[in-house]
Amino acid sequence: MRILDYDREAAFAYAKKWAFSRNPAFYDFSKIGGDCTNYASQCIYAGAKVMNFTPTFGWFYKSVNDRTPSWTGVEYLYNFLVKNEGVGPFAEVVGLDKVEVGDIIQLGTGTGDFYHSPVVVGFARGQILVAAHTYDAFNKPLSSYNFAVARGMHILGVRTE
Repeated sequence: MRILDYDREAAFAYAKKWAFSRNPAFYDFSKIGGDCTNYASQCIYAGAKVMNFTPTFGWFYKSVNDRTPSWTGVEYLYNFLVKNEGVGPFAEVVGLDKVEVGDIIQLGTGTGDFYHSPVVVGFARGQILVAAHTYDAFNKPLSSYNFAVARGMHILGVRTE
């Protein structure tokens, strides 16, 4: 197995291109629970270029009915990225001061229920700027969201066969 760099520029370019529209290759989950993690996965895939086709616990999207929970579920994406030892992207949890463009920040409640997965797209005047779907955004200050806790997921690289 080889480890490749995560292409942060490609993840950023994808985030920018599709922030206010939908890539027709992927279903829009906005009306059935939210599209944020689907969009985050698409951005990660643009930077990783590799999916993990392990049934149930991998990370892939073939169609609305043939995908893993990690492609569209906040907690499932977290579990995949931080525990993945196989093919595909892998990440570590970091403080928000350590995130980079192309990383994911997940927002949660005071009880630790995480519900949103915006993508880091930049920094300005000490602010983290993010892109997201469901409530579409690009270059939106993270501080403008209402959340109790946040966790950064820094993508370390991508494993290939």
